[in-house]
Amino acid sequence: MKSPGFSLLTRISGVHLVSHLHLLTLPVMLPLLPAQMGVGFVELGLALSVFNVVSALVQAPLGFAVDRFGARQMLTAGLLLGSLSFLSLSTIGGYPWLLVAMGLAGFANGVYHPGDYSLLSSGIEDARMGRAFSVHTFAGYLGAAIAPGMLLGIAAWAGTRAAFAAAGIAGLLAIALLWMARPVSQSTDAGQPSKPATSRGGRAGGGKVFSPAIAMLTLLFTLLSLSGGALQNFSVSALVAGYDVPLALANVALSAFLFASAFGVLAGGALADRTRHHGAVAALALATTALLIALVALFGSAGPLLVATLGLGGFLFGLIAPSRDMLVRAAAPVGAEGRVFGVVSTGFNIGGAAGPVLFGWLLDNGHPQGIFWSAVLFILFTVVLALIQDRRGAARAVDPRPAPAR
Repeated sequence: MKSPGFSLLTRISGVHLVSHLHLLTLPVMLPLLPAQMGVGFVELGLALSVFNVVSALVQAPLGFAVDRFGARQMLTAGLLLGSLSFLSLSTIGGYPWLLVAMGLAGFANGVYHPGDYSLLSSGIEDARMGRAFSVHTFAGYLGAAIAPGMLLGIAAWAGTRAAFAAAGIAGLLAIALLWMARPVSQSTDAGQPSKPATSRGGRAGGGKVFSPAIAMLTLLFTLLSLSGGALQNFSVSALVAGYDVPLALANVALSAFLFASAFGVLAGGALADRTRHHGAVAALALATTALLIALVALFGSAGPLLVATLGLGGFLFGLIAPSRDMLVRAAAPVGAEGRVFGVVSTGFNIGGAAGPVLFGWLLDNGHPQGIFWSAVLFILFTVVLALIQDRRGAARAVDPRPAPAR
């Protein structure tokens, strides 16, 4: 990859790593907070829902702001707000402030996907876009993967407040990384007005980013958020409560899922650059993932078998991420990538808002196995949507007429 593009990819991937570290900060701390704050999993699930509801409300408007004012400036503001939110939790205790801080962090979270993808879509050549998306997503998954060990280690050594402080400091370091090099794309990085949006067929799109295809992709992102959230945020508690798995082993299994997901993303990037059937690739990988998670739900497994099963499931779950992003980019008018990714990524927040309350209720009411069965169900729904998207793509390939103005 050419030097300027590599520099851009490095900076944006660093931001994405920290954004996922922030995303996992509260979920990682869930096993420690009920006794400390005197609340149950439903109340902590509500805090996660606040984070995601706020992100869902602001993500699409922030996508328009990214296209209007510049991605790097908006990313800087988001990183600063998110960092201050977690730093505040290191000094201000109590459940009420947790809700406030999660709302502020949710607002900050809304800028990452539109900002990141806007910069990548404008600064990376098309032939390497799948691999660029995979490296970017790998960095995010890596941030999630290091979160349990890093934050729980700091919490064991110096307490939960120190762990929240570490998350905040990581965001400040990401701001420094973001500004280490000169802007690459003047239209998106320097905050200058971008050219009018056009479809990828070359016709004017008028900047309109709402269409049936984008609505379906938003639903697909919602289902991925629900299934991923069940496994990332609640599988440890479910394994401990429902299958008598030791906490240390449950965390190792989750780490295996997260690390394998990150490397699955890299493999998926190379695959995404070599196929046009992104929906079929996603459907096959997700169907196999559902089978593996169903095995965990049925048998629980123990020791190395549990780690291996969740690790393989994580690899396949990560494999689909670049194909998912390529589907979104194909649906986005040129010059409106920030807006489209802002709209579609709202699905992550819708799922993130609804899921924690449901999953917290399952745990509080003695149904830990329901965490895994819920993930299986949501993954199977995603398989259906991915196949529908693949058929739509095949139909467009048969009929190469330019897409009508949207």
